[in-house]
Amino acid sequence: MMDLVLEAWVSGLIELNKLQWMLGAGKPWKPGEPLKLLFAGYNGTRNTGSDVRVEEILRQVRRVLGPENVALSVMTQDFGLTRGYFGDAQQVHLPDVFPPFLHRVVREHHGVIACEGSMFKSKFANALAVMMIGSLGIASAQNKLSIGYGAEAGAMDRLLEKMCQRYCRDSAVITRNLESAALLGKLGVATELGTDTAWTFEPLPAEYGRKALTEAGWDQKTPVLAVCPINPFWWPVKPSLAKWAAHSIAGAYQKSHYRTLYFHRSGRDVERAYEQYVAALASGVAQYRKQRPVFVTLVAMEMLDRDACERVAEKLGGAPIFASDQLNMYELASILRQSDRLLSSRFHAIVVTMPAGVPSAGVTMDERIRNLMRERGHEHLLMTVDEPHLAENIVAALETLDAQQDDIREALGPTVARNLRTMARMGIYFEEHVARQYPEFPVRKGVVGWKEYLPSLSPNLERLLERYSGVLAA
Repeated sequence: MMDLVLEAWVSGLIELNKLQWMLGAGKPWKPGEPLKLLFAGYNGTRNTGSDVRVEEILRQVRRVLGPENVALSVMTQDFGLTRGYFGDAQQVHLPDVFPPFLHRVVREHHGVIACEGSMFKSKFANALAVMMIGSLGIASAQNKLSIGYGAEAGAMDRLLEKMCQRYCRDSAVITRNLESAALLGKLGVATELGTDTAWTFEPLPAEYGRKALTEAGWDQKTPVLAVCPINPFWWPVKPSLAKWAAHSIAGAYQKSHYRTLYFHRSGRDVERAYEQYVAALASGVAQYRKQRPVFVTLVAMEMLDRDACERVAEKLGGAPIFASDQLNMYELASILRQSDRLLSSRFHAIVVTMPAGVPSAGVTMDERIRNLMRERGHEHLLMTVDEPHLAENIVAALETLDAQQDDIREALGPTVARNLRTMARMGIYFEEHVARQYPEFPVRKGVVGWKEYLPSLSPNLERLLERYSGVLAA
């Protein structure tokens, strides 16, 4: 019921903004003033993947449009958890009850860039997708720049799908894979093919990660196996006034409480499936560890992952945990890149380690890791969170990482290089959309090399592009 209320509320505000724009409300961009862009995303929860994505989108937009020509704002749910992120962008607080906020803040900007990877799907929370659609829809209603950047689309509830179809048809959506483009195309939403935006992210130097591992007990010689577990079964998060009242008055639903009136999916079936998943992860790693010495670390890419890490660590008889509630994205990615092997249910743990050549296997709950493994040609390294014999399949996948490590590493480089080229093409699309929306905006003139559409690259990525220049030319 509360999802329906949110969807109706946001839909009504989009229609209201259409009317108000026709009557002259809003702040259109004028030549000579900075282009004020609002970045709508899932930030301020210490979700490392979401934060890395937005950090790189901001760097790319500054590079493409010129930092002197833009004034950037980023949504955050907690200023303390995004302190030190996003450069000079202004951070604005996104409240849990967000429709009035969207109505107010979008009109203060000249455009919206929706940044969340899982942009159009019901898997995690309809409320998140409604916020994305609402941000884009209000911007379109005011005839402003409205762009979904690096978006992924998946299964949506029927009403959410209708919202997307109605209110995103005037937006430009750059997807991060063909599957998402095909799904949105069926809804009449215009798309361009892009990629994720985390490929250009550069963490702290390797010395930081090695020091952190050493302080956690690593002998600097034993191969490091990083494991990134999640709770795949307590999604989606849904708002509930009844649960909120019971929680506030009697402390009910404590385990499933996410924040304010939002609650995770819960119940015996959820807990049983979750326990089977973490038990399979721990069993598979334990069996593999009997065959060869490895230093196992657990990595919580989002604060919510700490419980999964603690459960797996306990079943393993102890293992160090590196978690995003204590480490920022630069620190966590540096630690991950010092791994020799990665077993992950987190998409961005795989993405940020690929430029460092870390062989990885995925245990997926949805299409994100599946699409990436298919792109790499490594579908044999893919498992699902609820498949039978998961522990045995994990052992087989880790053994494959050992046996085929050179071939796997060799496949990672070209994949990274192709995605960098695609990300540059996203920058070109973005510049073109800005020029069409605001013809007097001072976009760059003349011949511009494709790498000028990327954020500044690390020496490691520059070397990688040089090595695989033949792949990009093909």
